[in-house]
Amino acid sequence: MDFRDTPEEAEFRATARAWLDQHGMWDWRERLAAGEDMLDLSREWQATKADAGWACLGWPQAYGGRGASPIEQVIWQQEEGELAQLSGVFIVGLGMCGPTLMAHASDEHKRQYLPPMARGEHIWCQLFSEPAAGSDLAGLRSRVERDGDEWVLNGQKIWTSGAHLSDYAILVARSNPDAPKHKGLTFFFLDMKSPGIEVRPITQINGNAEFNEVFFSDVRIPDSQRLGDVDDGWRVALTTLMNERLAVGSAFPDDLDSMFALAREIDTGDGPAIDNPAVRSRLADWYVRASGLKYTAMRTVSRLSRGEAPGPEASISKLVLGQNRQNMASLMLDLQDMAGVLADPAEASLEATFQQVFFRSPGNRLEGGTDEILRNIIAERVLGLPGDIRVDKDVPFRDIPRAG
Repeated sequence: MDFRDTPEEAEFRATARAWLDQHGMWDWRERLAAGEDMLDLSREWQATKADAGWACLGWPQAYGGRGASPIEQVIWQQEEGELAQLSGVFIVGLGMCGPTLMAHASDEHKRQYLPPMARGEHIWCQLFSEPAAGSDLAGLRSRVERDGDEWVLNGQKIWTSGAHLSDYAILVARSNPDAPKHKGLTFFFLDMKSPGIEVRPITQINGNAEFNEVFFSDVRIPDSQRLGDVDDGWRVALTTLMNERLAVGSAFPDDLDSMFALAREIDTGDGPAIDNPAVRSRLADWYVRASGLKYTAMRTVSRLSRGEAPGPEASISKLVLGQNRQNMASLMLDLQDMAGVLADPAEASLEATFQQVFFRSPGNRLEGGTDEILRNIIAERVLGLPGDIRVDKDVPFRDIPRAG
């Protein structure tokens, strides 16, 4: 495969680079340090991009996008660089909720909800995981019951990223407990300000609270906000899950530049850490893995360029990335010796970059599918190995034994 730009791609890259040179918020870190709010900065940058046609490049222009090709989207990501960090609060909406609405919502709802999402006016979250159904999403117990033109929702979700900031959400809930667990689910989107919704942030080890518990008490959802057919929510959820692994797997930088910078900075007593053969071996290993992720991502780009949905190969990138970040951060803290316990950006090396990665990386290995789930997907859908024995596959959900 030739990875060099074609003349058309080179022209697109030059156009993107020129716009970023003139309009990019390259001073965002200084503004953040001066006391500006990260969410305000993120909304400003998202709106700036959207107004110029640089937000959600692959979406149709009618919905706030540019109608760009997958290759052009990759070029934009390369040129946007660190500015992409400003879009973190919108990842769930733009990477998971938006594609789901695009595939399953009515034209009216697409016109109503997608453009404000693209501009960063509305934040969306994904109400999937539950206390008893994380990795086994189809085992969820939140239930919806039909009441005329509305549905009444009761139950609980957990680990919902950004729910405390969100205006809207996508949701899958159980509508038919007499059907097997994958066949009795229905998919909706809803207003997070609806009566009966309670959001409780969960404090994480890094001191942040981006995850949440969400409780539903007789929450009413109009049937017009159903996506897909009744009891066919699993099919809609697969659209979200495929895009989720693609979004999560590409949401984080590989941190290679920071790794090499820190390895050059730290003195082990025998010279810079980067001169130590064991350290160099580990760095070389991660460089090879990062290259593998890059070229695996090209498979997804190829699928998208053919008009296909993201495939199971996105699970490979997500699996390797989560492990890489955790192992990489652990080594970088070890190299800092006792200074590795410093978490204050004003005192730690590289503004505590790897301390934050170390604290956050366990979540990377859980969100978007645990390592074990991803290995099963890769084994069964990529390698074609026999599937796990699932004794509850055809059993009505209400008859499946469960603890308590």
